[in-house]
Amino acid sequence: MSKYILKRLIYSVITIWIVLSVTFLLMHLIPGGPFDEEKKLPPQIKANLEQKFGLDKPLINQYTTYLNSILHGELGPSMRYEGKTVNEVISYSFPVSARVGVLAVIFALILGLFMGTVAALNQGKWQDSTSMIIATLGVTVPNFVMATFFIYLFAVKLRWFPAVGLDSPSGYVLPSVALGAYSMSFIARLSRSSLLEVIRQDYIKVAKAKGLSERKIIYKHALKNSLIPIITYIGPLFAAILTGSFVIENLFGIPGLGREFVQSIYNRDYTTILGVTIFYSTFLIICNLIVDILYVIIDPRIKLES
Repeated sequence: MSKYILKRLIYSVITIWIVLSVTFLLMHLIPGGPFDEEKKLPPQIKANLEQKFGLDKPLINQYTTYLNSILHGELGPSMRYEGKTVNEVISYSFPVSARVGVLAVIFALILGLFMGTVAALNQGKWQDSTSMIIATLGVTVPNFVMATFFIYLFAVKLRWFPAVGLDSPSGYVLPSVALGAYSMSFIARLSRSSLLEVIRQDYIKVAKAKGLSERKIIYKHALKNSLIPIITYIGPLFAAILTGSFVIENLFGIPGLGREFVQSIYNRDYTTILGVTIFYSTFLIICNLIVDILYVIIDPRIKLES
């Protein structure tokens, strides 16, 4: 296990370096810069700003300087938020996205697994059809359409929840459901197909022949083994949802990391783009590593070293 984790950590560092390097190069290949606006700055002011942030130096010097700051845990100053560093931007916006994301993941896992299990155990019946219709709608309807519908129905018409902001606990309901709807639907479909495959295996038939109760067979054997594909999906799911969604955060007025990332692209805020990209890549790699370790816990037959 330790040998496997060490190997993965080395690969992870290399992956993050490649992502950083490619992102850095692409940013500087795109025409324009962080200080190119519709209302042009006087040449002297623009030159002073570029000198302040080191943009007047050769590209290789900028790259090595940034790598050095990364090694010291500093993501650099934001080029658009005066007096703020990228570390501060992430430390402020990520917890906001994470709170909504955790609720969205919990919603997606609980309801998705429930719907998939009910559908699989009642294959061909109305429970199966109803669950799959809901799951199909969740997969096909874009989240911005669903979010807009939720705001109109539950916030404007029924006034059950606030339309924008996270000032109260009820403010988390609509964005969490809208953010987790697609994942919930995907998990429902995935868990249904996985459970149907497992309950057709020979060892399930043997368990039934031994006289074990159906409840014990399903919950002790079938469900546990059907979780492997879902666990594979959970790693990227956590990384994607917890780091924020630009569309959802804009619709509900949430100052999260997703909105900051897209805004930094619009503003050509090089340091923020790089910082958030590194943060997201690291978060995704850690989630995938945790998922690989969970494989062994769920199914001891899987050996990580091999």
